[in-house]
Amino acid sequence: MRIMGLDFGSRTVGVAISDGLGITAQGKEIIRRERESKLRQTCARIEELIVEYGVERIVMGLPKNMNGTEGERVEKTKEFKEMLERRTGLEVVLWDERLTTVAADRYMSEAGIRGEKRKELVDEIAAVFILQGYLDSLPKTTE
Repeated sequence: MRIMGLDFGSRTVGVAISDGLGITAQGKEIIRRERESKLRQTCARIEELIVEYGVERIVMGLPKNMNGTEGERVEKTKEFKEMLERRTGLEVVLWDERLTTVAADRYMSEAGIRGEKRKELVDEIAAVFILQGYLDSLPKTTE
């Protein structure tokens, strides 16, 4: 079963997809939009990726504050979650994304990625961290 990971931001959505066994997450792309409220094209692209990769579930980062409280971004994320569930018919799981952007930044620093390239990739890499954290939490079956 393939699972999609999303890092939903005000102007971008980082996208990651799991391998067919649900073991590893790979970054796929960053969906960009001109304005925060322009979500139709974003949803349409996510739907295309769902079909292309045979996605059966979506995991989306939940941007809680470091102290665990929920701010305005959490509310927008929950609204987008409901929109995705209606449009795709898939379950959307919210996953605590605290520190994923920090981890993505550290990863890029260690990989020697600098400047503009770093800004371009941070959302996609954060989506990988969100999805990989979720995949690692799932019970492993042995056959």
